Amino acid sequence: MTTLGTRTPLRITLNVWEGLFLREAVARLSADRIAWLWLLAEPIAHVALLVWVRTLLGRVRVIPGAEFIPWLIIGITLFILFRNQVNRGMEAVNANKALFAYRQVLPIDTVLVRCSLEGVLSSLVVLMLLLGLKLLGYDMTPGRPLGALVVWFTVFAFGMGVALVFSTVVTAAQEASKFIKMAMFPLYFLSGVMIPVQYFPHDLQKYLLYNPMLHAVELIRLAYFEGYRAVEGVSYVYLLGWTTTSITLGFLLHIRFKARLIAK
Repeated sequence: MTTLGTRTPLRITLNVWEGLFLREAVARLSADRIAWLWLLAEPIAHVALLVWVRTLLGRVRVIPGAEFIPWLIIGITLFILFRNQVNRGMEAVNANKALFAYRQVLPIDTVLVRCSLEGVLSSLVVLMLLLGLKLLGYDMTPGRPLGALVVWFTVFAFGMGVALVFSTVVTAAQEASKFIKMAMFPLYFLSGVMIPVQYFPHDLQKYLLYNPMLHAVELIRLAYFEGYRAVEGVSYVYLLGWTTTSITLGFLLHIRFKARLIAK
Protein backbone atom coordinates (compact mmCIF):
# COMPACT_ATOMS: atom_id res chain seq x y z
CA MET A 1 0.00 0.00 0.00
CA THR A 2 1.45 3.31 -1.11
CA THR A 3 1.22 6.56 0.85
CA LEU A 4 -0.49 9.65 -0.53
CA GLY A 5 1.64 11.33 -3.18
CA THR A 6 3.89 8.31 -3.77
CA ARG A 7 4.13 7.25 -7.40
CA THR A 8 4.51 3.63 -8.43
CA PRO A 9 7.25 2.59 -10.91
CA LEU A 10 4.56 2.04 -13.57
CA ARG A 11 3.17 5.54 -13.06
CA ILE A 12 6.66 7.02 -13.30
CA THR A 13 7.31 5.14 -16.55
CA LEU A 14 4.00 6.25 -18.05
CA ASN A 15 4.71 9.87 -17.09
CA VAL A 16 8.15 9.64 -18.69
CA TRP A 17 6.68 8.21 -21.88
CA GLU A 18 4.00 10.90 -21.98
CA GLY A 19 6.56 13.68 -21.59
CA LEU A 20 8.89 12.17 -24.18
CA PHE A 21 6.01 11.64 -26.62
CA LEU A 22 4.89 15.27 -26.43
CA ARG A 23 8.50 16.45 -26.75
CA GLU A 24 9.12 14.26 -29.79
CA ALA A 25 5.81 15.26 -31.40
CA VAL A 26 6.55 18.97 -31.09
CA ALA A 27 10.08 18.50 -32.42
CA ARG A 28 8.90 16.27 -35.30
CA LEU A 29 6.10 18.57 -36.48
CA SER A 30 7.91 21.86 -35.96
CA ALA A 31 11.31 20.95 -37.39
CA ASP A 32 10.55 23.37 -40.25
CA ARG A 33 7.53 25.13 -41.72
CA ILE A 34 6.51 22.22 -43.97
CA ALA A 35 7.39 19.29 -41.70
CA TRP A 36 3.72 18.42 -41.16
CA LEU A 37 2.98 18.74 -44.88
CA TRP A 38 5.86 16.45 -45.85
CA LEU A 39 4.33 13.59 -43.85
CA LEU A 40 1.51 13.48 -46.40
CA ALA A 41 3.49 14.65 -49.43
CA GLU A 42 6.21 11.97 -49.16
CA PRO A 43 4.04 8.90 -49.96
CA ILE A 44 2.21 10.87 -52.67
CA ALA A 45 5.56 11.80 -54.23
CA HIS A 46 6.64 8.14 -54.12
CA VAL A 47 3.46 7.04 -55.88
CA ALA A 48 3.75 9.76 -58.53
CA LEU A 49 7.39 8.87 -59.21
CA LEU A 50 6.73 5.14 -59.49
CA VAL A 51 3.73 5.67 -61.78
CA TRP A 52 5.89 7.90 -63.99
CA VAL A 53 8.76 5.39 -64.05
CA ARG A 54 6.51 2.48 -65.00
CA THR A 55 4.82 4.58 -67.68
CA LEU A 56 8.22 5.60 -69.04
CA LEU A 57 9.30 1.98 -69.20
CA GLY A 58 6.12 1.03 -71.03
CA ARG A 59 5.05 -1.48 -68.40
CA VAL A 60 1.37 -2.39 -68.26
CA ARG A 61 -0.07 -0.85 -65.10
CA VAL A 62 -2.26 -3.81 -64.25
CA ILE A 63 -1.98 -5.83 -61.07
CA PRO A 64 -4.08 -9.03 -61.08
CA GLY A 65 -6.73 -8.70 -58.39
CA ALA A 66 -5.96 -5.08 -57.42
CA GLU A 67 -6.01 -1.55 -58.82
CA PHE A 68 -2.54 -0.19 -59.48
CA ILE A 69 -2.63 3.08 -57.47
CA PRO A 70 -4.17 1.59 -54.28
CA TRP A 71 -1.80 -1.39 -54.64
CA LEU A 72 1.16 1.01 -54.68
CA ILE A 73 -0.05 3.14 -51.78
CA ILE A 74 -0.64 0.16 -49.50
CA GLY A 75 2.89 -1.12 -50.10
CA ILE A 76 4.58 2.29 -49.94
CA THR A 77 2.95 3.44 -46.71
CA LEU A 78 3.76 0.15 -44.99
CA PHE A 79 7.41 0.36 -45.99
CA ILE A 80 7.63 4.05 -45.00
CA LEU A 81 6.29 3.08 -41.55
CA PHE A 82 9.11 0.55 -41.16
CA ARG A 83 11.80 2.83 -42.63
CA ASN A 84 10.90 5.85 -40.50
CA GLN A 85 10.81 3.80 -37.33
CA VAL A 86 14.26 2.34 -38.01
CA ASN A 87 15.90 5.55 -39.26
CA ARG A 88 14.54 7.80 -36.53
CA GLY A 89 14.38 5.23 -33.74
CA MET A 90 18.01 4.20 -34.01
CA GLU A 91 19.10 7.85 -33.46
CA ALA A 92 16.82 8.44 -30.46
CA VAL A 93 19.49 7.66 -27.85
CA ASN A 94 22.04 10.08 -29.28
CA ALA A 95 19.38 12.78 -29.76
CA ASN A 96 18.26 12.66 -26.11
CA LYS A 97 21.54 12.38 -24.23
CA ALA A 98 20.78 15.40 -22.05
CA LEU A 99 17.65 13.73 -20.67
CA PHE A 100 19.63 10.87 -19.13
CA ALA A 101 20.64 13.24 -16.34
CA TYR A 102 17.19 12.38 -14.97
CA ARG A 103 17.41 8.86 -13.58
CA GLN A 104 13.77 8.18 -14.53
CA VAL A 105 14.63 8.45 -18.25
CA LEU A 106 16.33 5.43 -19.79
CA PRO A 107 17.77 5.04 -23.31
CA ILE A 108 15.17 2.41 -24.17
CA ASP A 109 12.38 4.89 -23.32
CA THR A 110 13.54 7.31 -26.01
CA VAL A 111 13.56 4.61 -28.69
CA LEU A 112 10.16 3.20 -27.75
CA VAL A 113 8.52 6.63 -27.64
CA ARG A 114 10.05 7.86 -30.89
CA CYS A 115 8.98 4.67 -32.70
CA SER A 116 5.49 4.97 -31.22
CA LEU A 117 5.22 8.53 -32.52
CA GLU A 118 6.24 7.40 -36.00
CA GLY A 119 3.61 4.66 -35.83
CA VAL A 120 0.88 7.14 -34.89
CA LEU A 121 1.89 9.61 -37.61
CA SER A 122 2.12 6.90 -40.29
CA SER A 123 -1.29 5.54 -39.31
CA LEU A 124 -2.86 9.00 -39.60
CA VAL A 125 -1.21 9.57 -42.98
CA VAL A 126 -2.41 6.26 -44.46
CA LEU A 127 -5.95 6.95 -43.23
CA MET A 128 -5.93 10.34 -44.95
CA LEU A 129 -4.57 8.84 -48.17
CA LEU A 130 -7.17 6.08 -48.20
CA LEU A 131 -9.92 8.64 -47.59
CA GLY A 132 -8.57 10.77 -50.43
CA LEU A 133 -8.57 7.79 -52.81
CA LYS A 134 -12.10 6.97 -51.72
CA LEU A 135 -13.21 10.50 -52.64
CA LEU A 136 -11.50 10.09 -56.04
CA GLY A 137 -13.64 7.05 -56.77
CA TYR A 138 -11.36 4.17 -55.82
CA ASP A 139 -12.82 1.27 -53.87
CA MET A 140 -10.66 1.40 -50.73
CA THR A 141 -12.74 -0.94 -48.58
CA PRO A 142 -10.35 -3.66 -47.32
CA GLY A 143 -11.37 -7.24 -48.01
CA ARG A 144 -10.16 -8.37 -44.59
CA PRO A 145 -9.80 -5.30 -42.31
CA LEU A 146 -8.65 -7.29 -39.28
CA GLY A 147 -5.97 -9.07 -41.32
CA ALA A 148 -4.66 -5.76 -42.68
CA LEU A 149 -4.55 -4.26 -39.16
CA VAL A 150 -2.69 -7.30 -37.81
CA VAL A 151 0.00 -6.96 -40.49
CA TRP A 152 0.23 -3.18 -39.97
CA PHE A 153 0.77 -3.51 -36.21
CA THR A 154 3.18 -6.41 -36.70
CA VAL A 155 5.35 -4.22 -38.94
CA PHE A 156 5.01 -1.45 -36.34
CA ALA A 157 6.44 -3.87 -33.74
CA PHE A 158 9.08 -5.16 -36.17
CA GLY A 159 10.33 -1.64 -36.94
CA MET A 160 10.50 -0.89 -33.23
CA GLY A 161 12.51 -4.06 -32.60
CA VAL A 162 14.98 -3.29 -35.38
CA ALA A 163 15.31 0.29 -34.09
CA LEU A 164 16.11 -1.04 -30.60
CA VAL A 165 18.86 -3.24 -32.01
CA PHE A 166 20.35 -0.58 -34.29
CA SER A 167 20.17 2.13 -31.61
CA THR A 168 22.80 0.25 -29.60
CA VAL A 169 24.97 -0.12 -32.71
CA VAL A 170 24.62 3.52 -33.76
CA THR A 171 25.34 4.79 -30.25
CA ALA A 172 28.60 2.85 -30.24
CA ALA A 173 29.51 3.77 -33.84
CA GLN A 174 27.69 6.80 -35.23
CA GLU A 175 28.97 6.11 -38.75
CA ALA A 176 26.86 2.93 -38.87
CA SER A 177 23.68 5.01 -39.32
CA LYS A 178 24.82 6.04 -42.80
CA PHE A 179 25.17 2.44 -43.96
CA ILE A 180 21.83 1.45 -42.42
CA LYS A 181 20.05 4.31 -44.20
CA MET A 182 21.76 3.38 -47.46
CA ALA A 183 20.54 -0.21 -47.07
CA MET A 184 16.93 1.03 -47.00
CA PHE A 185 17.10 2.00 -50.68
CA PRO A 186 17.74 -1.49 -52.15
CA LEU A 187 15.45 -3.00 -49.51
CA TYR A 188 12.68 -0.74 -50.82
CA PHE A 189 12.84 -2.35 -54.25
CA LEU A 190 13.53 -5.86 -53.01
CA SER A 191 10.36 -5.79 -50.90
CA GLY A 192 8.03 -5.76 -53.90
CA VAL A 193 6.84 -2.20 -53.27
CA MET A 194 7.20 -1.09 -56.89
CA ILE A 195 7.32 -4.28 -58.95
CA PRO A 196 5.24 -7.38 -58.13
CA VAL A 197 7.48 -10.17 -56.91
CA GLN A 198 5.66 -12.51 -59.30
CA TYR A 199 7.41 -10.72 -62.19
CA PHE A 200 10.82 -11.87 -61.00
CA PRO A 201 12.26 -15.24 -62.12
CA HIS A 202 11.22 -18.11 -59.87
CA ASP A 203 14.85 -18.90 -59.00
CA LEU A 204 15.28 -15.34 -57.71
CA GLN A 205 12.01 -15.31 -55.78
CA LYS A 206 13.18 -17.96 -53.33
CA TYR A 207 16.06 -15.70 -52.31
CA LEU A 208 13.89 -12.59 -52.11
CA LEU A 209 11.62 -14.44 -49.68
CA TYR A 210 14.36 -14.26 -47.04
CA ASN A 211 13.42 -10.58 -46.74
CA PRO A 212 10.77 -10.24 -43.98
CA MET A 213 9.50 -6.94 -45.39
CA LEU A 214 8.57 -8.68 -48.64
CA HIS A 215 6.35 -10.97 -46.59
CA ALA A 216 4.83 -7.95 -44.83
CA VAL A 217 4.07 -6.06 -48.06
CA GLU A 218 2.55 -9.11 -49.73
CA LEU A 219 0.52 -10.04 -46.64
CA ILE A 220 -1.09 -6.62 -46.23
CA ARG A 221 -1.98 -6.52 -49.95
CA LEU A 222 -3.38 -10.03 -49.67
CA ALA A 223 -5.56 -8.91 -46.76
CA TYR A 224 -6.61 -5.67 -48.44
CA PHE A 225 -7.47 -6.87 -51.94
CA GLU A 226 -9.80 -9.87 -52.09
CA GLY A 227 -8.71 -10.98 -55.57
CA TYR A 228 -4.98 -10.48 -55.05
CA ARG A 229 -2.71 -13.50 -55.20
CA ALA A 230 0.49 -13.21 -53.21
CA VAL A 231 3.73 -14.84 -54.27
CA GLU A 232 4.02 -18.47 -53.17
CA GLY A 233 5.90 -18.89 -49.92
CA VAL A 234 4.67 -15.78 -48.10
CA SER A 235 4.16 -16.52 -44.41
CA TYR A 236 2.91 -14.49 -41.45
CA VAL A 237 4.71 -16.88 -39.10
CA TYR A 238 8.01 -15.94 -40.75
CA LEU A 239 7.31 -12.21 -40.29
CA LEU A 240 6.23 -12.78 -36.69
CA GLY A 241 9.42 -14.74 -36.02
CA TRP A 242 11.57 -11.81 -37.19
CA THR A 243 9.45 -9.43 -35.10
CA THR A 244 9.71 -11.35 -31.83
CA THR A 245 13.42 -12.00 -32.38
CA SER A 246 14.24 -8.34 -33.07
CA ILE A 247 12.25 -7.09 -30.07
CA THR A 248 13.80 -9.66 -27.74
CA LEU A 249 17.32 -8.95 -28.99
CA GLY A 250 16.72 -5.20 -28.77
CA PHE A 251 15.59 -5.40 -25.14
CA LEU A 252 18.50 -7.66 -24.22
CA LEU A 253 21.03 -5.30 -25.83
CA HIS A 254 19.58 -2.29 -24.01
CA ILE A 255 19.68 -4.14 -20.69
CA ARG A 256 23.24 -5.36 -21.29
CA PHE A 257 24.64 -2.00 -22.43
CA LYS A 258 22.43 0.33 -20.40
CA ALA A 259 25.31 2.00 -18.56
CA ARG A 260 27.31 2.43 -21.76
CA LEU A 261 24.37 3.92 -23.64
CA ILE A 262 23.87 6.51 -20.89
CA ALA A 263 27.55 7.39 -20.60
CA LYS A 264 28.52 7.23 -24.28
